[in-house]
Amino acid sequence: MADDLGFADLSCYGRREYQTPVLDGLAAQGMQFLHGYANSAVCSATRVGLITGRYQYRVRVGLEEPLGDRELGLEPSHPTMPSLLREAGYHTGLVGKWHMGWLPRFGPLLSGYDEFWGIRGGGVDYFTHKVGGEPDLWDGDVPVEEVGYMTDLMADRSIEYLEERAAEPDKPWLLSLHFTAAHWPWEANNEQGRAESARLDEFGPTIPGSLDITHFDGGDMETYAGMVTSLDMNIGRVLDRLAALGMEQDTVVVFTSDNGGERFSDNWPFTGIKTELLEGGMRVPFI
Repeated sequence: MADDLGFADLSCYGRREYQTPVLDGLAAQGMQFLHGYANSAVCSATRVGLITGRYQYRVRVGLEEPLGDRELGLEPSHPTMPSLLREAGYHTGLVGKWHMGWLPRFGPLLSGYDEFWGIRGGGVDYFTHKVGGEPDLWDGDVPVEEVGYMTDLMADRSIEYLEERAAEPDKPWLLSLHFTAAHWPWEANNEQGRAESARLDEFGPTIPGSLDITHFDGGDMETYAGMVTSLDMNIGRVLDRLAALGMEQDTVVVFTSDNGGERFSDNWPFTGIKTELLEGGMRVPFI
């Protein structure tokens, strides 16, 4: 699943400023839906709906964005897709974004996942893996430090997961790969992106009067193109490894976005963006 990717942000949906050959190929080989909808125009609510199979407003955590209260999250007692699959004999893993509550009360390992590598909040810097000056990168329930671009690291860990699953060919598995791309901050994997990361790390939101890591800080169309094409390339890396391990024919692959796009997205031909209950805020690519 992508993050904040607009309906027409892939070239197979009409984007012209850049190309997304991997996802275009997935659409050509599989089924490309033109009426795909997220169940919400914001992040946490969609994730609540996806993992529980319920309308988000029937679950307390699905009613708020952002999750400002650490006592608010997805209750571990609630049945989830990974918990039910695990009961049926599946191994379950989440790589990427959780965004449904914080430790010690909430977390992926408490809601059905056997493994978790990623972030617990809504988004982090792509290079420092911090938000608000605080690191947010976890291996299970242990904070970790890694060097690298976040989209690359998520693909790396997903490939490791596939290799681990290939060693147990008789055990079915579920991998939820929830990228943070193309969510802000606006940082592509290039020198300009690293410079922006360094600026935010030095003059970040912990300093009064400084620019926050928000939707409105920096960015341009070239940067956004770099973020989305990096997402596409890394999905290709994961799919290539899936095929090389001989598991391609036994695996169902689903791609979508958690909600519509925002500043640099193309939600054409619809009105509205992320956070808005309009077509542009809820219509998403779905392959």
